[in-house]
Amino acid sequence: MSGGLKITLRAGERIFVNGGVLKVDRKVSIELMNDVIFLLEQHVMKPEETTTPLRQLYFMIQMMLMDPALHMKARSMAKESVANLLVSVREGKILQGLAEAGELLDSERPFEALKKVRTLLPLEAASANMQEPSKEVA
Repeated sequence: MSGGLKITLRAGERIFVNGGVLKVDRKVSIELMNDVIFLLEQHVMKPEETTTPLRQLYFMIQMMLMDPALHMKARSMAKESVANLLVSVREGKILQGLAEAGELLDSERPFEALKKVRTLLPLEAASANMQEPSKEVA
């Protein structure tokens, strides 16, 4: 990171940096001066939000970033999930995004894989809404 990356956090907000959790008590700006893996609280998915296959994949990749002790197990689970989704998903844009996420995982670039999967979540939601059967009264 040349020159650093400046991040502003609101009071009570958390940031996850290299597996550690930092919580600020007031509005603060921090500058990350070297390469670190970080997630802002608004990008962290809670376990109860993992209600779809892509949300589950997002959570697995997130765990790679948030808990270094779980990195290899979460990576293995994420790669298996990608492989399973590639044979079951029918929507072209989602398939392309999954293939890219899989390549990023293979290249040990989980942060970029997480960002890629995040872009697929709205597509998954739209696809699920289109596939819901209409309820007809018999």
